[in-house]
Amino acid sequence: MMTSEAPRTDGALAGLARFCYRRRRLVLLTWIVGVIAMAAVGFGYGAAPDNDFSGGNSESAKAQALLEKHFPEQQGDRLTLAIKAGKGIDDPAARQKIEKVIAELDASPVTGPVTSPYQGENLVTADRRIARTTIPLSDKDVTKTEVKPLVDLVKAASDDSVTLGLGGYMAEKAETPPQGPAESVGILAAAVILFIAFGSLVAMGLPIVTALLAIVSGLALTKLIGHLVPAPDFTLAFGAMIGLGVGIDYALFIVTRYKDGLQDGESPEGATVKAISTAGRAVLFAGTTVVVALLGLVVMGQRLMTGVAVATSVIVLVTMIAAVTLLPAFLGFTGHRINSLRLPRRASRRGQPVGATSPERRTLAERWAGVVQRRPLVAALLAGASLLLLAAPTLSMRLSQPDASVQPRDRSSYISYEILSEGFGPGYGAPLIFATRVDSADADLRPVVEAVSRAEGIAYATPPRVSSDGQAVTFTAFPTTGYQEEATANLVHDLRDDVLPTAPGGYRVHVGGPNASTIDLAEESSSRLPLMIAVVIAISMVLLIALVRSVTIALQAAVMNLLSIGAAYGVIVAVVQWGWLGPALGFPAAMPVTTWVPMMMFPVLFGLSMDYQVFLTSRVREEYARTGDTRTAVAQGLARTAKVITAAAAIMIAVFTTSLLGPDIAVKQGGLGMAVAVLIDATIVRMVLVPAVMELCGKANWWMPGRRTPKPIPAAPARVEQEARV
Repeated sequence: MMTSEAPRTDGALAGLARFCYRRRRLVLLTWIVGVIAMAAVGFGYGAAPDNDFSGGNSESAKAQALLEKHFPEQQGDRLTLAIKAGKGIDDPAARQKIEKVIAELDASPVTGPVTSPYQGENLVTADRRIARTTIPLSDKDVTKTEVKPLVDLVKAASDDSVTLGLGGYMAEKAETPPQGPAESVGILAAAVILFIAFGSLVAMGLPIVTALLAIVSGLALTKLIGHLVPAPDFTLAFGAMIGLGVGIDYALFIVTRYKDGLQDGESPEGATVKAISTAGRAVLFAGTTVVVALLGLVVMGQRLMTGVAVATSVIVLVTMIAAVTLLPAFLGFTGHRINSLRLPRRASRRGQPVGATSPERRTLAERWAGVVQRRPLVAALLAGASLLLLAAPTLSMRLSQPDASVQPRDRSSYISYEILSEGFGPGYGAPLIFATRVDSADADLRPVVEAVSRAEGIAYATPPRVSSDGQAVTFTAFPTTGYQEEATANLVHDLRDDVLPTAPGGYRVHVGGPNASTIDLAEESSSRLPLMIAVVIAISMVLLIALVRSVTIALQAAVMNLLSIGAAYGVIVAVVQWGWLGPALGFPAAMPVTTWVPMMMFPVLFGLSMDYQVFLTSRVREEYARTGDTRTAVAQGLARTAKVITAAAAIMIAVFTTSLLGPDIAVKQGGLGMAVAVLIDATIVRMVLVPAVMELCGKANWWMPGRRTPKPIPAAPARVEQEARV
């Protein structure tokens, strides 16, 4: 990402670096006080997450609006107690245990009246071994902390004779453990990679400390912004993962440039100014690209995804600010001690450290580039075919939201799902709620209920119920298939398109409920995803053209980024949806891809891929301007950037992969997909496809309307050596 131009020592970035270096105590104190204050305010008074993806003009949103207006008693979430007794629920010992649990659930301050399964025949199976009951929550805003004691109560009451499970959205959230050690493992892995790359504990620590301070303040700020732009609960985990990866990478670029400046004989202040003027400029471009790409989510038109975009953009923005303000202050404290506590390194026969460039000795990256350049067409075809093969499963991608059926098998919510599926069918966990306006309380909706009951795929439907104000009617139908099954989505379409329009009065009935809402959200996301992709590509290409001054390079970047992200999508489908290696990677069962994962992955990965693209092609452009030979420029550019790209990619992969250690199924999917995408981008794309395509394009790489192809510029030997450094 660094250009061949001599860094300006009087520009805005140079002035900022000089100020932060000279006033390092003031800058560090300001950051520490600011982070502490922001953390106290943000985590203490921040907005609660909003997980209501309903809304808009979908059928399910219209049904939900009717329910909220005319059936306010149904606004709170509902839990379902599932009971399975080996000797039957009428066994005296079993009945005593069941009634005790129901009494304690009924006495909870967060629940409404609980009906005993002994009071309704439809709550018990014919063999009376399995029973159920619904537990209404007293408030729409009941928290998972308040529901957790109910889950613990049910789990503690289970034994070999009676198995109990508590299901429902809030029950799933209540028993989902915190993210755990995932971020800590990611930080540890990044530390190891940095230590290997820098060979110094001091140099290793600077990027990590800078990133951590930025992430804490960024996460706290997103909590406050949540009052204005609500975001779902996965935002913090996802934002922390993104922030940690880019924060360490950005600091890595600057520290690398600083170390090179010291090696060139610069003073610590001069090296800091040069690092911020070059690498810092690149960091600002890279971060801006990621932020702009993330804000492309706004075109999805979904309230909560806009919140995710804003929150994650804020975190990336804070890491950018930390990289160009806090890090220069740290460099002022370390000075020449940046190489303290070094890792012993073998010296080369010419007295240079291992890994240093030498005009007499070609690096491994240069030799590899030579291999690719000898057969560029073959290399490009093989790389492209590999990416297309990996991307092929994307064609069968299905979107949905995780439910109890994909939770770990020891969770109470999964036990509840398993019991209910056995006793009442898999569709019990995927109810469809019908709602409509009526002119009077005497309106007869029985023909609609009968038509729905006769529909193929419906197990049974409840009688219609009129609202207390007599202006709306609702009833519930249970499919024969489960929440995650494609047949359930097809059933919803059949009901809306064929069954309801042909039933008397059915054209006014809306199909809603959590299941239908998930289906509508998935289809809306699928329809808008191409628009978001087009917007992100267009904006990113404009930014890239402005920086590298080449339409050809921008087009290459767009196509290659699409291929690498498509390959990552394909891997997610194979692992998550098809179940390949799923259990080994922490996915208990095959399931559709979570709806928001592809939406979030694309802008993040496109921004990061554009970052690596600029890093490599900028160096190639420098070498081309110096030599005028594309082959030499590509080989030299690949050699000069291979180490830093490899280290940066390894850090990203380590951070993203550690999400597999966490409990959130959706976050795991996103982390796995991004880790795969970065791996593909740093290997197949940067090491094979880019050099091969640039070799094939030759001088056309630098095509820009209205500008001539750059000619070689003679450079003094000292200047050439300076440009050779990252």
